[in-house]
Amino acid sequence: MEDIFVARVMSTSLHTVTPDTLVEDAAQVMLENGIGSVVVVDDHNRLEGILTTTDFVRIVSERQPKDQTPVSTYMSSDVVTTTAQDRIRDAADTMVEHDFHHIPVVDDEEGVIGMITTSDLAGYLSRVQRPSPAE
Repeated sequence: MEDIFVARVMSTSLHTVTPDTLVEDAAQVMLENGIGSVVVVDDHNRLEGILTTTDFVRIVSERQPKDQTPVSTYMSSDVVTTTAQDRIRDAADTMVEHDFHHIPVVDDEEGVIGMITTSDLAGYLSRVQRPSPAE
């Protein structure tokens, strides 16, 4: 398989929030857009963390009052990232190794520029995979 880079398959229509966004508002963004995560960025579009549907399971299970709770309370801040120039095989290996469904794509100058998901990878494979020979 030829080297295909993250930039070719990543999603660039990102939904971002800030660390002080309320979890209720982040959840609404995710529901309205049918997405499984939001990227948490600062005022300069620099990655601060990620909040995923898995984090919401933890939020519900802790049963703490949720009203007025900022995203920074629950987001993952030790985020594994990739760049647009990385090979998709490397990104896929990272996703499998860590059991991730989303990896933010970052650029040193622009900050967060995209997201690569398991759906992006599956979509790419379904477009390029040749059908099996008929038996």
